[in-house]
Amino acid sequence: MDKIRVIIADDSDFVRDGMKIILEADGGFDVISCAPNGKEAVEIGRKTPPDVFLMDIQMPVMDGIEATKIITEEGLGKVLILTTFDDNDLVRKAIRNGARGYLIKNHTPDHLKQTIRSVMNGTGVMDENIFETLAESVSMQSAGFDPSGYSERELDIIKAVADGLSNKEIASRLFISEGTVKNYITNILSKEGLSHRTALAVYYLTGKK
Repeated sequence: MDKIRVIIADDSDFVRDGMKIILEADGGFDVISCAPNGKEAVEIGRKTPPDVFLMDIQMPVMDGIEATKIITEEGLGKVLILTTFDDNDLVRKAIRNGARGYLIKNHTPDHLKQTIRSVMNGTGVMDENIFETLAESVSMQSAGFDPSGYSERELDIIKAVADGLSNKEIASRLFISEGTVKNYITNILSKEGLSHRTALAVYYLTGKK
């Protein structure tokens, strides 16, 4: 199995070096390079595109929010946001700009690696505490999520995506094929004008795109 290629962007030498050691010790990851800001991460990615960018939010020169937008627009790789902050506005900006996952930095090495694998495999990932905060901060009814345009099956799919389930797990829960799940999600994203499933989960929980 091919190694997952990673670029780490963080303005802390300690964080960059620590994550690099963790990932390279696993054997399933190849850390292409490390960058102290978003601008350098983008430049490196243009020359050697990775599978996943590990992207801090607050960095000098170019922050992770802007870098994520460029990376997504240019198709350089998938972005997993890593930060010490759980600011809801930053979460929404990162997701809106194309981030596929969002993880607070107080994670275990195993959790970090599993999250990267999930993002690599197409499953949007968000720290459980962040999801809970988003869900509590704004109710669906007042936030603007309108379920009336969806069938019962589509709502089941959306709820499962918001629960962080993979296509395989959703298929098992609803007793349908993975292909059917994929088709449903594609149609729902198209209907809402969203680019990926993590954005759909945030929209379902907060009503905001």
